[in-house]
Amino acid sequence: MRIFTLIFVLVFAMILSGCSSLGTLNRVSTPNDLYALTPKSTFTGNLPRIRSQIVVEEPTATAAVNTDQIAVFPSPLQVQYLPRARWVDRAPLIVQALLIESFENTGRVPAVGRSTVGLRSDYVIITDIREFQALVRTDEAGNETLEVHVRLNVKIIDAYEDHIIASSSFEKIRGSPSDDPLELATAFDAALGNAMRNAVEWSIRRISAHGG
Repeated sequence: MRIFTLIFVLVFAMILSGCSSLGTLNRVSTPNDLYALTPKSTFTGNLPRIRSQIVVEEPTATAAVNTDQIAVFPSPLQVQYLPRARWVDRAPLIVQALLIESFENTGRVPAVGRSTVGLRSDYVIITDIREFQALVRTDEAGNETLEVHVRLNVKIIDAYEDHIIASSSFEKIRGSPSDDPLELATAFDAALGNAMRNAVEWSIRRISAHGG
């Protein structure tokens, strides 16, 4: 009888232990807030119309920003990530998708897409994300502010001749009122949006001048 009593006590203790562990897991599994960025939809009215099809390759980036985490640099040599907040996808994939949609929104390109969809391209857009982070700035009084830096290096490749016809960098900086994730994401959206608009308009004009 004592043996059965001991077994019952042990089983009951194991059940309680399992419930306790599950409760701990539930307490620590705090979900992340996800943030998206938007494409550009307004462009200058004198943008030329081209006949060429464009492929936008997935951008390259350093490991620090090739992630779905929101990068914050307390100093030029240190990188941290915003807690409990993430992008909806890795930064290069976000930039690629937004560039494609921005090209489409101009109404000046007959076809644009990713290379994975099998589109026969006349020109290829190669993008390197040089900067995609918030920097902490400290003034003389010791007050800290956040600046979002976005810098894209864009190369246009003639797919038939297989050579670069143009290359340029597009950089924008926007301040953020605080490190609140929504305010920071809004600053990223403004900086990236301006850089993309300039990159898209420049690309279309370069392709048009090249005979596209």
